[in-house]
Amino acid sequence: MGLECLLVTCDSTLLGQIKSAFSTHAALLDLRQDSASAIELAGRRHLDGLVIDCDDVAGGTEALVKVRNSRSNKETQIVAVVNGSTSVGTALDSGADFVLCKPIQETRLRSVLDIVLPKMECEHRRYFRYSIDLPVRFRNHLGQSSTARMKNVSEGGLAIKLVDPIHLKGVVPVEFDIPSIEPQAFHAKADVVWSDSFEMGLRFLYIEKDSGVALKSWLDLLEAQCQFRESTERPL
Repeated sequence: MGLECLLVTCDSTLLGQIKSAFSTHAALLDLRQDSASAIELAGRRHLDGLVIDCDDVAGGTEALVKVRNSRSNKETQIVAVVNGSTSVGTALDSGADFVLCKPIQETRLRSVLDIVLPKMECEHRRYFRYSIDLPVRFRNHLGQSSTARMKNVSEGGLAIKLVDPIHLKGVVPVEFDIPSIEPQAFHAKADVVWSDSFEMGLRFLYIEKDSGVALKSWLDLLEAQCQFRESTERPL
């Protein structure tokens, strides 16, 4: 699964430059030509990266502020594009991580993307959830053990399906076996961030060193499998 990014612009030149630059990274580039729809999208969905045309889209700088302060995209990498009305300092103070000035020089664009795209890929890995069905072991605050089924997993946490009612709250120890020829036990502490009658979401707070290395290798494998499936499903 490639990067999921949003470009906010009605400038065909900027659109062409960004599409060309992002195409080599298998990125899905969503386009919005007005601030309101961009703010609405960023408010309900996490994005791996954004490029916001601050001066040539009405309300562009205000959109930058609102996206940065949205719950879903507080840590998302944002590139602001300015064209004389908004200063570089204002764009940075409004929440941009990087700023490009029109007309955009290709060398400057490449130098910024060489830095920001790896950061976007890290954001993608942190949030993208791979669907997995595995048993997960827990201990509650009373030391009682219980088991659930994993629904999905990411670098930052996991969701579980509740077979039987489980009373988990706060920070809990989490264990599961990472699949391989020789399965490796994963040990971490996680915070229960949401729950309902059927599922529960947990965010990793602490991962043991060996478990972190094993998790990264496993997620790399899952990513490769996703990309292979996508490549075989594309029409010839």
